Amino acid sequence: MRTTPPARPSDDAPAPRWPVMLETPGWRDFALLDSGHGRKLERYGPYRIVRPEAQALWSPRLGEAEWERADAVFTGGKDEEADGRWRYRTPLPETWPMRWRWPDGEVKFLGRFTAFRHVGFFPEQETHWIWFSKLIRDARRPLKVLNLFGYTGIASFVAASAGAQVTHVDASKKAVGWARENQALSGMEELPVRWIVDDAMKFVEREVRRGNRYDGIILDPPKFGRGPKGEVWDIFEHLPEMMRLCRALLSDRALFLLISAYSIRASFMAVHELTAEVLSGLTGTLESGELLIREEGGGRALSTSLFSRWSAGGV
Repeated sequence: MRTTPPARPSDDAPAPRWPVMLETPGWRDFALLDSGHGRKLERYGPYRIVRPEAQALWSPRLGEAEWERADAVFTGGKDEEADGRWRYRTPLPETWPMRWRWPDGEVKFLGRFTAFRHVGFFPEQETHWIWFSKLIRDARRPLKVLNLFGYTGIASFVAASAGAQVTHVDASKKAVGWARENQALSGMEELPVRWIVDDAMKFVEREVRRGNRYDGIILDPPKFGRGPKGEVWDIFEHLPEMMRLCRALLSDRALFLLISAYSIRASFMAVHELTAEVLSGLTGTLESGELLIREEGGGRALSTSLFSRWSAGGV
C-alpha cells in the first residue's frame, strides 16, 4: 500500500511527499531487458551487457540463451566500488556513442566499459533531468546551478541547456575529462559550464567562506570515494555536514536541491529526514523515494537508488 504523510508539519518546512517511486521505462539507446538471479541484462546503444545486481532476487524471464548473447559480461567486483573485469564475446571498442533526447534538446555522450562495472551514466536519472530542466526553464531568470560529484556531465549539460550557469565539480580528473569529451560530442562547447577538479567537501567549504550562492544544487555522491589529494568520502560519515553546507549555499531565491544515493544499506527515509532537517525554514515541496527501471515490455521494476528532491514552488 502506498501511504502519504500529512501535507505539512509546520508553516516553515517543505511539504513532505513520500514514498515517491519514479520509473524509467528506457529509450532508444537504453533498455533493461531482463533481471534475476543476482544479475541484470541491459542494452546500451548497440551492445547487450550483463552486470551483477544484488536486488534482483527473482528468476529471469528470458531463457539462458538470451543472456549468453550478451556482448559483455562484468565479472568480479562484488561490491559497487570494487574493481572487476569485463569478458567480451567478440572484441569491442573501449567507447561508443550514445544519446538521450528530452522535450527541449538532445545530449550525446560516450559509453565506456569501466573497471567498476559502470558504463558512464545512470539511466534512471532521466526522471530527475527532466524535472530540474523544467524548473530551470520555467523560472525565466538567470540561475546558477552547482553539480557536485558531477561524473561525466549529463546533468550539467541538461541544466545548462535549460538556461542555467553550471559549476560542475568532481574529484576525478579522468571523469571531468570524459565529461568534456561528452560536451564536444554533443556540440555544446558554448554552454556555460565551469569545470572543477576538486574534493567536493573542500569545494563547498570554500564556497561558503567566499559567500557564493546557488539557485539549484545537484548531489550524486558515491558510497565511498577519494579526492584528488587522498581525501576520504564516506556517505554515512560525511553526508550530514555536506548537506548543511549545501543549505548554506542556497540563494534567497533558490529553486531546487536534489540528492541521490546509490548502493547504501539505508531506507530512503534516512535521506528524507536528513534533507527535511537541513531545509527547515524553507517552504516548497520535499519528495523522497526510489528510482526504478522498468523492464522492457512493461515487466518488473528494479530499484536502483534512493533520492530526496526539494523544489521551492512545488511540482
